[in-house]
Amino acid sequence: MKKIRIQFLLFVYDNTQKLYRKYFKKKKTQWAFSQQQLLAFEEDTLGRKLGEFYKKHGFTMIPKMENHDVHHLLTDCGTKFEEEVAMQFLLLGNGKMNAHLLAAIFLGSLILPEYFKIYIQAYKKGKRMRPFHYWDFEKLLTHNFENIRDFVYQKQTPVFY
Repeated sequence: MKKIRIQFLLFVYDNTQKLYRKYFKKKKTQWAFSQQQLLAFEEDTLGRKLGEFYKKHGFTMIPKMENHDVHHLLTDCGTKFEEEVAMQFLLLGNGKMNAHLLAAIFLGSLILPEYFKIYIQAYKKGKRMRPFHYWDFEKLLTHNFENIRDFVYQKQTPVFY
């Protein structure tokens, strides 16, 4: 039964993704880097980590959706469907608000209610984090991934004198 519910959600996602990019991401441009170029970044950078993420999961970059993949890296949200829904809850907790996000939360909660406890935990996690949902991560690709992550999680970075 769960498999059928997830297939339905995948069908909805596949048929709304292009519309989302067209209407909600009008002003956003595709990143200037390819997956191969990301893998050429220095080892501990956000760019390299993102390239490794794509390679590990066998994903390809979707134009105008690159920040979404960075959100996976920063938040440790996986890529199973229930984890995608949890990430939407996390982003809501982080301050993001749009019709697509609310629709994903509504449908995910309705069709996969057995994960609602995880969704609420993700929402609370997003509330505890610094707001990052609006950042342009393409400008941060050369920066150290752990430093970005620590900043988002509001950890104190040690200073060496």
